[in-house]
Amino acid sequence: MQTVEFFVSAVDQPRIDVVIAAQLPALTRSAVSRLIEQGHVTVNGKPVAKSYKAACGDRVLLCLPDPVSNEVVPQPIPLDVVYEDGDLLVVNKPKGLVVHPAAGNPDGTLVNALLYHCGDSLSGIGGVIRPGIVHRIDKDTSGLLVVAKNDIAHVGLAKQIKDHSFTREYCAVVCGRVKEPEGTVNAPIGRHPVDRKRQAVTEKNSRSAVTHYQVEAYYRGYTRLGLRLETGRTHQIRVHMAYIGHPVCGDTVYGGKAAVSPWLQGQCLHARTLGFVNPRTGEYMEFHAPLPDYFTRFLSHLPKDD
Repeated sequence: MQTVEFFVSAVDQPRIDVVIAAQLPALTRSAVSRLIEQGHVTVNGKPVAKSYKAACGDRVLLCLPDPVSNEVVPQPIPLDVVYEDGDLLVVNKPKGLVVHPAAGNPDGTLVNALLYHCGDSLSGIGGVIRPGIVHRIDKDTSGLLVVAKNDIAHVGLAKQIKDHSFTREYCAVVCGRVKEPEGTVNAPIGRHPVDRKRQAVTEKNSRSAVTHYQVEAYYRGYTRLGLRLETGRTHQIRVHMAYIGHPVCGDTVYGGKAAVSPWLQGQCLHARTLGFVNPRTGEYMEFHAPLPDYFTRFLSHLPKDD
C-alpha cells in the first residue's frame, strides 16, 4: 500500500475531493470519492466526508490500496445451458450465483464458468471483467440470460435491449394482495439519495423505467405476479414493487422486515422467459425456464386465497 501526504495551500474550491483531485491529477474525481468513502483518506489525522471543506494548512494523508489484478480465470462451475450456437448461448442462472466478478466476489461467478465453457469465444465489449455479458440479473434472482460469443452478436443483442424489443418476463411472489388484476408501474429509477448501494424511484439523475404486471394467483398474504420489463434498470422489479407497496417476498433490501420469510433466502424472483432476434439469422427465438425448486417450495408453504 502506497501513502501520499501533502498540506493544503491556497484553496479555490474547498471540497476535499476537489482539492485532492487537483493535487493528484492521476486520480479521477470519482476515484478520489471512492477512496474517501472507503476510509483511505484522513485530514489532520481524522477520516472525513468528501464534502469536507479544506482549509490552508490541513494535512492530507491518502493510503492507496495495492492494485487488484483484473484477470478473470476459468473455473469448472456447472452451467445449465438452454441453447447454444456459434454466436451466443442462453443459460439458466441458479439463485445465489453472481454474474460477474466485483468487490466481494472476485471469482466463482457466471463469467468464470463461461470462460471455462467457451474458452476465448466470448465478446470483448464488456471488458475483461464482463466478457460476453449483454445484460444481468441479481445474485439472488434465478433465470435466463443470453451471452454473446462475439462482438457482432453483442451489438445486435444490446441494440434490441435499447430499442425495448427484447422480451424479458419474470415471475415473482410479492407481499400483500395486489388488487388490480394487471397494471403498469411507470416511475423513473436512479441512485438512492442516501444509500449509494440501492436504487430508488426518483426524479433526480434518473432514467425512465416501466414494468408491466399481471396477477397469476393469490395466496394468504401474498400474490404471485407475472412481470414484463419494458426497460431494464438496475433492480427495476424490486424497486417498482416496493414503490407500489408490494415488495418482492424475501427482498429485505427494498421491503425491510415486512418482506422477511422463514422459507426464503433472498428474493422470490425468477426470469422465466427470454426472447430476441438472433443477430445472424434474423430469427425470433424465445426460451422458457420452469420455476426452480426454491420457488415452488416457497409456494407450497402458502395457503391459496381466492
